[in-house]
Amino acid sequence: MNKMMDIVSHFAIDGGIGEISPLGSGLINDSYRVKNSEAGKPNYVLQRINHAIFQDVDMLQNNILAVTSHIRQKLEKEGTDDIDRKVLTFIPTKEGKYYYFDGENYWRVMIFIPEAITYEIVNPEYSYYAGVAFGNFQSMLADIPVELGETIPDFHNMEFRLSQLREAVANNAAGRLEEVQYYVDELEKRADEMCKAERLYREGKLPKRVCHCDTKVNNMLFDDKGNVLCVIDLDTVMPSYIFSDFGDFLRSAANTGDEDDKDLNRVTFNMEIFKAFAKGYLESAKSFLTPIEIENLPYAATLFPYMQTVRFLADYLNGDTYYKTKYPEHNLVRSKAQFKLLQSAEENIPAMSEFVISCL
Repeated sequence: MNKMMDIVSHFAIDGGIGEISPLGSGLINDSYRVKNSEAGKPNYVLQRINHAIFQDVDMLQNNILAVTSHIRQKLEKEGTDDIDRKVLTFIPTKEGKYYYFDGENYWRVMIFIPEAITYEIVNPEYSYYAGVAFGNFQSMLADIPVELGETIPDFHNMEFRLSQLREAVANNAAGRLEEVQYYVDELEKRADEMCKAERLYREGKLPKRVCHCDTKVNNMLFDDKGNVLCVIDLDTVMPSYIFSDFGDFLRSAANTGDEDDKDLNRVTFNMEIFKAFAKGYLESAKSFLTPIEIENLPYAATLFPYMQTVRFLADYLNGDTYYKTKYPEHNLVRSKAQFKLLQSAEENIPAMSEFVISCL
């Protein structure tokens, strides 16, 4: 841990460096808890930034600082108590930068939020909390005065994802096209409708917002009474359509089966999760949403299983070069499961539209 201590020593922390231990099991960044050696001083979180995914660390940290500063100002203006537990606080290095490069890896430090809990539970109750939290997150950032950069360019751009699939079809690198032609055809039938967001944006009818772009129940911190403290894991915060945060949450949370379920009978779109999340989201977000954004929330619920089917299928055609697979047909199984979820969501569009209207 001497190396970790050396890294933390470059940051302007308040107090001294005590024990450093692994924290959590994040899939993207490695995190460590840094105990303060001085009583009454805050503990810290040290994180290694995944430079392979987030290649512009300057942009990444500038985005996060802009977002957390703006939220802090809002909370202060509202007279909110316990602000330091309701927004992440990043610590600069002694040179004033918000990351440190050790010659190989990029690191950052933030204050550890005490007595905070994360949940993995996906049920209507926690889906409602997630809807409120992510809607409120977008609402607080609706008037942010700076333009954020795209930390992962074209991350949720459906036209770009379709172009990747079409290239994979044309190349047929792994010789698998014939067995998946049905799915390629079905995806192409829906292509025009599913690229609606990009089209509406070009026509000036749909705005881009500051979105989290990785909406999961476990990307929120709760206090011991079950109240949401704050939204965390801000690396993917960037300009996008509000559909990103709405649809991405439902793709995983409203799936009654697994993302790679071999038993397609288990895969359906759970309307109870949709209703809970949509209710919470609209409670905190409808004040700034435009009619066209609200009207297209059911579209968002279908967009993300569609997008993920496109991505899994393209990778299968390319010979499994992007996603980690456990067996040769893994990406095909994923594609079929996501397509089944898409079909189930499509069947529920009228019910989704009716429920959204009832929440206004």
